[in-house]
Amino acid sequence: MITRRITFRLYPSKSQSAKLFEARRLHAYLYNACVEHRKTGYHKFGESVNYLTQQAAIVPFKDCWPEYKSLNHGSLQATVKRVDFAFQRFLKGLGGYPKFRSIRQYSGWTYPDARQGFKVHSIGENGYLELRDLGIQIQMRGKARQWGTPSTCTIVYRHGNWYASITVKCEEVIRETGIGAIGMDFGTLTAIALSRSEEHTSEL
Repeated sequence: MITRRITFRLYPSKSQSAKLFEARRLHAYLYNACVEHRKTGYHKFGESVNYLTQQAAIVPFKDCWPEYKSLNHGSLQATVKRVDFAFQRFLKGLGGYPKFRSIRQYSGWTYPDARQGFKVHSIGENGYLELRDLGIQIQMRGKARQWGTPSTCTIVYRHGNWYASITVKCEEVIRETGIGAIGMDFGTLTAIALSRSEEHTSEL
């Protein structure tokens, strides 16, 4: 099995677009809250806040902010993981210290599990994307060179358009050349004898 990523453009209605923007806003606020949590923990209390600590805090966080209760729990975990990835890059010297992001700078969010967060109604060309936590089915357009079983979905807003970047698990396709393998036998009567019963004599 191999993993492929296909990007479809989404065409939400006005009401669907409003729900997408609201989800994007909430994920951006969660990202910033996680950055602040780590920053405050280290600079004020000398504590190192890691991913597991923040993952465990999602449930009490939703109790304080009830608007998050309707969002897919896995997608919230993925946003927390995105913060952890940014700090890991910083600690390895691969990037700057993670900063707060405005809603305009926050591109989108990820559903890491197709069994709960989303469902793709397509066989690889066009179709609909169902986002279960938002209660919407969005028309999408695009075509995959190879289709399989959807595993993750990232919703992205870029240049005024919505996109769905979907990973699928599929069987690896081995392209045949039409020739196949050929065996060769170097002999004395013939220069080369091929496994296809062809003989090539030597002119020497």
